[in-house]
Amino acid sequence: MIASPNPGKVFPKAFSSKIPNVLIHEIIDGRPYYRKGYRDVLAKTKTLDDIMGSSSLQCFIIEYFLRLLFVGLDPQKYRIATNEAGLHLDRRNNLAGDILIFDSQVLTIDKIDKNYTKVPPKISIEIDLNIDLETTTENSYMNLKTRKLLDFGAEKVIWFLTEPKKVIVATSDAEWLTLDWHNEVEILDGITCNVGQYLKDNGSEFA
Repeated sequence: MIASPNPGKVFPKAFSSKIPNVLIHEIIDGRPYYRKGYRDVLAKTKTLDDIMGSSSLQCFIIEYFLRLLFVGLDPQKYRIATNEAGLHLDRRNNLAGDILIFDSQVLTIDKIDKNYTKVPPKISIEIDLNIDLETTTENSYMNLKTRKLLDFGAEKVIWFLTEPKKVIVATSDAEWLTLDWHNEVEILDGITCNVGQYLKDNGSEFA
C-alpha cells in the first residue's frame, strides 16, 4: 500500500499500477501525486492535453515573473528554469517547479543533461497547485513540498495562490509568512513583485 497523509486514506498498489506515469505530477517520499483532472482522463471525459496546461491567469503571472527576472538578474550568476522543471532529490522524490532560480556556481554546465536537475534551486516559485487533492489537503501538500525543497537546499520557496489571492514565503531560518498578494514581495537580489498591483494595472478582474 502507498501511504496517504490522511488517516484511513490509501492508494492500493493495484489501483496505482493502472494509472499511466504521464498522469503523475510529482513523487514525494515514494508516493505519486497525480495531476489535477487525472480521473477525468481515466474516465475518458477529458484528454491528457486538457489537463496538462496552465490557466491563462497562471501563464500571465508567470510571464510577469519571467520578465522581472530576465531583466533584473545577472545571467552570469543565475540560471532560470520554468515549464514544470524537474528536480530529482533522491530515488523517492521527484518534484516539478513552475519557476526555479539556480545559482550558476551550483548548477554548473557539467550538471546540465537530459535528466532532472539534481542540485537545489536557490529560489522556487510556485503558482497554485497542479495536483489532485482527493487524498490530501492543500495545506498538507504545500507544507510537505515546501519542507522538501528547503531541506534539499533551497533558500526560499514562494507560493502565489490565485483563489485566495495570497502569497506564502517560506525560508528555513525564519517563520513562514502569509501575505495578501497586493504586498511587495522580494524574490531575489532586491527584485520585488506585486502580483495584485500588476493585475490591477493591467485591468484584470482577478486583481
